[in-house]
Amino acid sequence: MGGVHEDPIDGSALLRSVADHGCGAEILFLGTVRRSNEDGPVVAIDYTAYAEMAGEEFDRIVGEARTRWSGARFAVRHRLGDIPVGEPSIGVAVAAPHRAEAYAASRFIVDEAKRRLPVWKKERFDDGSAEWRENAAPSRTPGA
Repeated sequence: MGGVHEDPIDGSALLRSVADHGCGAEILFLGTVRRSNEDGPVVAIDYTAYAEMAGEEFDRIVGEARTRWSGARFAVRHRLGDIPVGEPSIGVAVAAPHRAEAYAASRFIVDEAKRRLPVWKKERFDDGSAEWRENAAPSRTPGA
């Protein structure tokens, strides 16, 4: 289960798709549209992409993850279109034999998607204005 779609992201479906009795850890990451002081009064983000190219890049990212974490299972989705505050724009589910692998694989996929996917976003504000935003490079916390 993966790629870019306009349908809402169902986290439960992502988790079900990676479930495996040989995996003791299941991780679900949902990146949701937020309204914050630094972003301003955002009401929604409009995500745009060349879907075929974005899907191919997502496949490459997951392929790299499969090579690094061969015992893990993956499901990824990035939503396109107008997504209101509080709804997920990206979902990543990982099942792995152990939690450290699941966390590392999930973070890898999220960071690489943020860095490499040809997806553009326009933030829409409550006053009716809008602004294109660049995807920021993934932040790294000390020791991460």
